[in-house]
Amino acid sequence: MNRLKVNGAELVVEAFGPEDGPAMIVHHGAPGLGSRAEPKRSFGAFADRMRVIVFDARGSGESSDDEPFTHEQWVADVDAIREHFGYERIVMAGGSYGGFIAMEYAIAHPERVRALVLRDTAADTAHDHLAVERARSTDRVVIPEWVIERIGTGHFESNEQLREYWKSILPLYDHDHDPAADAAKLAATRFHYRTHNAAFGQNMPRYDLKPKLPRVSCPTLVTVGRHDWRTPVGASQVIADLIPDSRLVVFENSGHSPQLEEPELFQRVVRDFLDSAGIA
Repeated sequence: MNRLKVNGAELVVEAFGPEDGPAMIVHHGAPGLGSRAEPKRSFGAFADRMRVIVFDARGSGESSDDEPFTHEQWVADVDAIREHFGYERIVMAGGSYGGFIAMEYAIAHPERVRALVLRDTAADTAHDHLAVERARSTDRVVIPEWVIERIGTGHFESNEQLREYWKSILPLYDHDHDPAADAAKLAATRFHYRTHNAAFGQNMPRYDLKPKLPRVSCPTLVTVGRHDWRTPVGASQVIADLIPDSRLVVFENSGHSPQLEEPELFQRVVRDFLDSAGIA
């Protein structure tokens, strides 16, 4: 584990695999809730032939809470990490909100991206109302109305309030609900409510990559769980339709996290994609 000074922040970064192998940088999702733990678990297996780099984005996990918490800054941080490790070109990967940043990076720095791997993400916020409807209609758990009203809004007053929100919506994420797994996720989460508020209250209202996605020139893999409540299949279909050299793979037995719900199949799909893109 390294603590890197990056653009005025201190980021916790880990790298695995052969230094002379092709590099993959993976951006976690859920600003203010997520961390490098999920990408490490999801993409660690690729360190058998690649240099896999995971990190806590500024304002998340163990990294510092130095603003700004903007897409532009998170993209700049990715590029600084790439430069620190000395790679001219990388495979860029990201899931959910991390997919937003991965796409933004590929748009901003097309010459530096060999391939793009996306998971359960979206090009805009057109699907957000569906998440609210699903949360309100689910028969899996009873979700308090104050929680439903805050989905995708970034309106939190404390880490404690964000924790209660996260606890309430965790049961929606996986296709097969495991309360013990939810409890473990909750216990492992570091909460940064200001980051979450900036991400969803300031960044997302103006987020729309659809006009820019046709400019993504690298091979792109778009993956999504069939039963994803937050970023549904239709959102991934939009991305696949707009990026010229892309392929869409739907995981039939997954919710928001096929990389964890169907890990062997997910890894096989990603390896096949990387092989087809000429990334050994």
